[in-house]
Amino acid sequence: TDRVSDVIAALQTYSAHGIILRQVPMREGDRVVGSIDLISERAWEYHEGERSSLVELPAEMRAREEEARAEMMETLADFDDHLLEEIIEDQRPPTEELYDVARRALQHHDLLEALLGSARHGNGVLRLMKSLRHDVPGVEALRDRLALPDGALALGCMADNLKHIGKAVVIRALGPGVAAGARVGGDTIGTLDDIDARTQLPALAPGQIGLTIKSDHISLGGVLTADGRVDLPDWATAHPPALRRLVVPDNERDENKLPAALARLAEIDRGLTVAQSAASGHLEIGVHGPQHEKRVIDKLAEGFGIAVSCAPVPTALRETIRKGVEKHHRHRKQSGGAGQFADVLIDIAPLPEGGGFAFDDVVKGGAVPKNYIPSVEAGAREALAEGPQGHPVVDVRVTLKDGKAHSVDSSDFAFRTAGKNAVREALSELGTVTLQPIMQVSVHVPSAFAGDLVQVVSGLKGQVQGFEPHPDAAGWDIFRALLPMAAEEDLAHALGSATRGTAWFTSELDHYQPV
Repeated sequence: TDRVSDVIAALQTYSAHGIILRQVPMREGDRVVGSIDLISERAWEYHEGERSSLVELPAEMRAREEEARAEMMETLADFDDHLLEEIIEDQRPPTEELYDVARRALQHHDLLEALLGSARHGNGVLRLMKSLRHDVPGVEALRDRLALPDGALALGCMADNLKHIGKAVVIRALGPGVAAGARVGGDTIGTLDDIDARTQLPALAPGQIGLTIKSDHISLGGVLTADGRVDLPDWATAHPPALRRLVVPDNERDENKLPAALARLAEIDRGLTVAQSAASGHLEIGVHGPQHEKRVIDKLAEGFGIAVSCAPVPTALRETIRKGVEKHHRHRKQSGGAGQFADVLIDIAPLPEGGGFAFDDVVKGGAVPKNYIPSVEAGAREALAEGPQGHPVVDVRVTLKDGKAHSVDSSDFAFRTAGKNAVREALSELGTVTLQPIMQVSVHVPSAFAGDLVQVVSGLKGQVQGFEPHPDAAGWDIFRALLPMAAEEDLAHALGSATRGTAWFTSELDHYQPV
């Protein structure tokens, strides 16, 4: 029900380029029933799920159409001197001239055209497709914008794993030489089909789109050359995933198949990330939301026959100590034959935040032979890998002060065991403090919603650091905050409702603090 001109004015806030209204709506009450093209001055009536029909321009729309057309021509005249002269002299420019000026302004990235329609109802879609076909920049403009090398051959657009066919990638040719059997992306193309996946094509002309079959080496996310690919600029890459999930196969026999299946899915889904959890050893995926997660699960089941369960990734907690202690431990074991003996005296003390782990030795007189000292350090590291509460212990210094060795029964294993047990006993005696990771979060958000994030972050026990205009996106801000890692998923869900699904964020570890 809003005026389209008001909608365009609102969109202009978020565009670095001017937006011109190419069509105006025809209405019946509150319903939009068609549109009028401001260049051809033709009226099109919408039909549910069918092609629009050409109708006579309604008399009551004539004044609005002429007003909007005059505004459009004044904007176009800024980019064409001849059109400006015609407007000043009150001449009516030919329709073909307006088409040409509008096309050149769009192709030079001077202006963006705003068209009307609804994909859900099938309205205006054909007109949009025609604009994409005739008006948008050609291959040469794309090559300039992406600063492509001379050897660039094609660009992977989208991909899927088709049943009984395998991996299929939609590519757009950027230059000559893209043909069945030709070398593209580091290997030869198997089969080249039309977009219907049935009609074979001998080759693609520059700008033409086709489907590569039996060409598993063809991938997304880069420009394909004969010998490999060149990565796209940062602005052309997917946003980082908002949610992380541990993926576990429902059947143990699928454990060996799952890594390869996820790797295949990541090849056709640039928004999916796959890694191995350092804590559990399970595979970990990054997805953009619940629907994306469901799609991955369905693809694993349908395409690879692997049923899986997903769970949130546990927060990477740590432990530390607040004071130090000296601890003596003697490891002695005699069970027939050579025995085990190692005696160590260690001092364990806290380090400043971020100190990690440090090991020193101040042993005098060779009480502990030098060849056994690295074993004590290895035992200490092993003990700190899992503290009393089950988490890694950080920011600790262990100092080997003294000890004893036996000429026969001492060994690397014995001193490693003594060092490990001494540290474990010291940690149990001191007690540890649980630390949670605090993330530096940068939210990319439309300026209209930036103020609402203060309450969102505060409600998640975060600390607002401020926000500033986005350097590369008009109408957007970068909102910065410190947030517990455990609250990142809640932030992702909150952003969906607070910003109508527009905002996204990146995060990196800033520091640890007590829970």
